[in-house]
Amino acid sequence: MAETVVKVTNLVKRYKELVALNNFNLDIKKGEVFGLLGPNGSGKTTTINCILALLSYDSGEIEVFGQKMRAERNDLKRRIGVVMQDVAVFDELTVYENIDYFCSLYISDKATRRQYVEEAIDFVELNEFRKFYPKKLSGGLLRRLNIACGIAHKPELIILDEPTVAVDPQSRNKILEGITELNRQGATIIYTSHYMEEVEQICTRIQIMENGKGIALGTCDELKQQIKNTENVIVNMKKISEEHLNGLREINHVYDVKFAGDRLMIKCSGGKHNITHVLEFFDKNDIHYDRIYSELPTLNDVFLEITGKELRDKE
Repeated sequence: MAETVVKVTNLVKRYKELVALNNFNLDIKKGEVFGLLGPNGSGKTTTINCILALLSYDSGEIEVFGQKMRAERNDLKRRIGVVMQDVAVFDELTVYENIDYFCSLYISDKATRRQYVEEAIDFVELNEFRKFYPKKLSGGLLRRLNIACGIAHKPELIILDEPTVAVDPQSRNKILEGITELNRQGATIIYTSHYMEEVEQICTRIQIMENGKGIALGTCDELKQQIKNTENVIVNMKKISEEHLNGLREINHVYDVKFAGDRLMIKCSGGKHNITHVLEFFDKNDIHYDRIYSELPTLNDVFLEITGKELRDKE
């Protein structure tokens, strides 16, 4: 069996009357890209801060690399890299100087540190910006600098909290490619994001959180098998009567029908020819449409069905 890198057992964290974590459990294996998903206020950031021993907690246990994690365990913290959602670099230092400073917190040997800093600059492709100050960098480049500062000391466990927030698609792709490469090089990664397509793309397993609890765990395919929705039939059309909407709801395997903004969404559970049955209904009732297509459920469908919320909803 794969080695456990992070083990959280029955973790409870309270803020006065608020229970932020309620007997929360987590088991992350070596080599995983582990996605931690949940709406705002679900307990993701509290979990990360407890794992890093930045927060005390009321009860439970946390082990990292097979050893109990405590605030004074600097030997364990040296093996961890952290890239938080809020960019944390020094405006008065250049790109090179920022990476060198954060690397120096873990690597004292100057020759080794110089090599590591150069490798981090190459990794995030900031060579031509090495003498720039952060205020001169675009949002995407600043995110890449933030990542370089967090991973320059070559940590075995990397925690990435919303690393692609507010960056352009090109920079987002660069960051995701970089995360995948870090994993290929041997790093275990904990990844949080509000972008479902990112999690679906790079995560090997996913834990969905709500109200301080883990409510679903598995690979993306395993999570999709846990929900009622197996297929979405989507139709672009100008209008449809309430009578016809009710007729669609009577089709075998259809369990939800909604029409809004020239878009008809028909959710199905089971069945192999759902789109054919919808087309037959349209033909029989002389219903005109512009386009019809079928989609398998996404991770967003899983999240919505399990939690009743969109991931980007504010609580």
